[in-house]
Amino acid sequence: MDIHIAVDGRHDLSGQIYRQLRAGILEGRLAGGTRLPSTRDLATQLGVSRKTTLEVFERLLSEGYLSARAGSGTFVADGLERLPAERSSHARAAESVRERAKAKQKTAARAQPLWEEMPETLPLPRPTVAPPLDFVGGATDKSLFPFDVWRRCVNHALRVQARGPGMYRDVAGEQELRLAISRYLAFNRAVASNWDDVIVTQGAQHALDLIARITLRPGEIAALEDPGYPPVQACFTATGARVVPVPVDAEGLIVSKLPDKARVVYVTPSHQFPLGMPMSLERRVELLEWAQKRGAVIIEDDYDCEYRFEGRPMEPLKSLDRAGLVAYVGTFSKTIFPELRVGYVVPPASLYAPLLKARQIADCHGCTLTQTALATFMLNGDFAKHVRRMHKTYAARRAMMLKHLQGELAQWFEPIVPTAGIHMATWLKAPFSEEALVSAAREASIGLYGLAPFYQRAKPQPGLMLGYGSIAVEHIDAALTRLADILPRLAR
Repeated sequence: MDIHIAVDGRHDLSGQIYRQLRAGILEGRLAGGTRLPSTRDLATQLGVSRKTTLEVFERLLSEGYLSARAGSGTFVADGLERLPAERSSHARAAESVRERAKAKQKTAARAQPLWEEMPETLPLPRPTVAPPLDFVGGATDKSLFPFDVWRRCVNHALRVQARGPGMYRDVAGEQELRLAISRYLAFNRAVASNWDDVIVTQGAQHALDLIARITLRPGEIAALEDPGYPPVQACFTATGARVVPVPVDAEGLIVSKLPDKARVVYVTPSHQFPLGMPMSLERRVELLEWAQKRGAVIIEDDYDCEYRFEGRPMEPLKSLDRAGLVAYVGTFSKTIFPELRVGYVVPPASLYAPLLKARQIADCHGCTLTQTALATFMLNGDFAKHVRRMHKTYAARRAMMLKHLQGELAQWFEPIVPTAGIHMATWLKAPFSEEALVSAAREASIGLYGLAPFYQRAKPQPGLMLGYGSIAVEHIDAALTRLADILPRLAR
């Protein structure tokens, strides 16, 4: 029999013939049991060498597309036309767009429906203008990190790794880093824990995902602050849970507004994200009592507690917890930089073993090189030195922002003065929208960011979140001075 194969030029002849024969088999044009011409006849038909057709047949035979019968010839293997494959060009041309869509839905691999509703990317901080006049939140100033010291820590970690046995490591993380974290929390946050109570994760987001996996079932209720941290909503939604936003006021989460059957409550009590106020002690006690009555799990995200500028620090929920309900989550993204991807969780004892199982299923364990280097950086005292140095830097930046916001910009802004952290929220008092202000600032090469993306319900008034972790004090001065010139024209 003759087979229609178009050979183009003299490049990759065997590949061209192989692909066309394979497509004909999968699309059903060469039905199972069809006898193919001999390699000699096919070579003559196509005007190629017999060596070329022999290579094609040997490849198709080895892959199971053809079968050879002694004394009878070479045949197309049975059943291959039933394999899911791209439809032929003739079939595609004959179908309508709607018919093709239906065919794809029936045959293509599909994720669970909830993943179709998830945002394409998490709304993580990304600059909208070129540096240096950008107030993006969640970013740190890498130029001030002691990379010379860090390099020595990494070199030490490499030597330690080179001496190791080449086996998988502890799921919970390197012991030295867990020890360093437990000491740091005990001294700086009054969170008492042994080193073996700490689980090291790939950032706080990883910790939140693990906790959500082991505590929530589809249909159960998870509560979080509104406004709040969008990626945690994604974590809860991914489990199939029903996410309920709960409003905040000047004292933090309004406990009386919590849904009665909430299984998990996520809060940022030290520095509410994104508004910035701390949760009052009375509200913390109320939340713990509420959770104890219902057996609910509280996730306490202490994401940038290291930088406190005024007032006495509030005790973390974890240190007040006597019932074993609080999972304390922290990260090094705000003290070092987000690329490090190291965080941790100190869970209630009852959640420790399930979290280790979930961690082992997800990725076994984190990067031991980074963990060993960070442990050395902390245990040698270099981490504490860096935090103290950055505290002074961020305090000066915060002061410069308040100087402008409470000075020549006071008629336009009402800042929510934070006691801690590396960002500041402010309400807008002027008669223009977040969108208009952000757009006008961008045209002046100033990066501003609205509060609207952090709300799930209707927000009370327009506002901004101004990060000062990655913008130098002189650039804050220049940007806000320039903004003071823009606002009167924008408000007309």
